[in-house]
Amino acid sequence: MSSNGRHLRGAVIAGAVATTLALAPAAAAQAPAGAPTAAAATTLVFDKNQGHPTNSRLSVYRGGTLWATYRAGSGLGIKDDCVRGRGWMPNGNWKIKLKSRTYNGRVIKGHAVHLQDMKCSQGTLTRTEMFIHSEMNRDGGQGGSEPRRWDGAGDYRSNGCVKLNPNDIKKMFRLLDRIGWPTHLRVVS
Repeated sequence: MSSNGRHLRGAVIAGAVATTLALAPAAAAQAPAGAPTAAAATTLVFDKNQGHPTNSRLSVYRGGTLWATYRAGSGLGIKDDCVRGRGWMPNGNWKIKLKSRTYNGRVIKGHAVHLQDMKCSQGTLTRTEMFIHSEMNRDGGQGGSEPRRWDGAGDYRSNGCVKLNPNDIKKMFRLLDRIGWPTHLRVVS
């Protein structure tokens, strides 16, 4: 990527963080002592890699400061966000519905962040059952076979969700427990 491209991408991410902070609830002003304020709100930003969707980045910001970045994938390499089960996650501000270390879904298990449903960019399809997740058993351990065992870079492929390495999603949960959980995931490209 050229220097201009990196600067433009940095400006887009900074704008996404600023927008997300501006969207922080007014209730933060009435938060109990010790709770993060809007100026120190935690933000998750998923930056989709146009050249290689399964080599994208999920970043954690607090008050505009970058705390961590993790490799993440979304989709099966298809950039059309209106393709159910194969296309990458649509851009937008996704509300976090649930976070769990022991999620026990039909497909997704273990550390998982369940996101709201959202229409794709063309408005022709609502993307449902979207998560930030990995490949693991319900207890967070590795299984003996797919889809419960992480085997390497090919496992960043997903049905559209944001997918992390098991160690990275565990680190992210510990970090967010410490600095505060965001209310949304911002997806940009």
